[in-house]
Amino acid sequence: MPQDIPEDFGFAIQYGAGKKHEINTFTSTFTKDLITAGTVTTDMTFTEEEMEFIYAKMKEINIADTKQLIPEPIGCTMEPYGEDEWVILINKETIRQTVSETYCEPTQEAQQLIDLRETIFDLIKKKDSYKELPEAVGGYE
Repeated sequence: MPQDIPEDFGFAIQYGAGKKHEINTFTSTFTKDLITAGTVTTDMTFTEEEMEFIYAKMKEINIADTKQLIPEPIGCTMEPYGEDEWVILINKETIRQTVSETYCEPTQEAQQLIDLRETIFDLIKKKDSYKELPEAVGGYE
């Protein structure tokens, strides 16, 4: 990854049960899964400082590298489970990573991606446009 954040840097993360949540810098939106009440999408942008912070975090975990995302051996699995699908654009190169939370003990690299997604979501939760979204209704079994 380049040292400095490229002009075309952007990403989209679909995650959760059914990948219904989405953080998307290409469309400047956030979609929240309301479970039994469907989904809701709102405008969501990151500041330049937030994008630089996210880029630095991606560089720390070498997000462009091939990752070991499935544990070996596979111990136990969980249901329902979430799944993260990442699409990252850096210097006209598209990077894709997919992490399944079905495994009871994720690999270290899978956990790094999950932690990064949670860090990005923490930035979103501070924004007024997120705070104005309705609460989810119901739950997954």
